Amino acid sequence: MIDLKNLPRQTDRAAKRLGRGHGSGRGKTAGRGTKGQKARGNIPVRIKEGGISFVKRLPLLRGRGRNKSIRSKPFVINLKNLTDVPKNSVIDLNFLIQRKMVKKDVAESYGIKLLGDGDIKIPLTVKIACSGSAKKKIEKAGGKVE
Repeated sequence: MIDLKNLPRQTDRAAKRLGRGHGSGRGKTAGRGTKGQKARGNIPVRIKEGGISFVKRLPLLRGRGRNKSIRSKPFVINLKNLTDVPKNSVIDLNFLIQRKMVKKDVAESYGIKLLGDGDIKIPLTVKIACSGSAKKKIEKAGGKVE
C-alpha cells in the first residue's frame, strides 16, 4: 500500500505550454526573445547550423557522374556462415541465392564479398570476391579461390 509519506518520486515533467496568454507567465514572446527569424514560426534546419548550411559546406562537383551521393558497398558474408555447406561445394552467386543467404536483387545491385570472420575446415571452391584473410583460410582448409 502506498501512503502519503512514501510516494514514489516523479521523474516526468510536463512540457512548458508556451504562448498561452499573459496569465500563464509564458505569453507574449513565449520564451523566444524578441524579434528575429528564430522568434517566428518554424525555422528550417539549415539555419540552426551556425549560420552556414549543410549544402554550402559540400564541395561543388561539376560534371557527369560526380554527384552520386551513395557509393554502394558489397554485401558481406563471413566464413562462419558457410560452416554447414557440403564438402567441395562451389560457392558462387547462384549457390548463395539458392541457399537463401542473399536475395537476388541485392546480389546484382551491390555484389558480394566473402570476409574471413570465423574458421572453416572443409575444402570449398569460391568464385566470388574474397578478402585476403578469407582466401588464406580457404586455401589452408584445402579449397581454392578463383
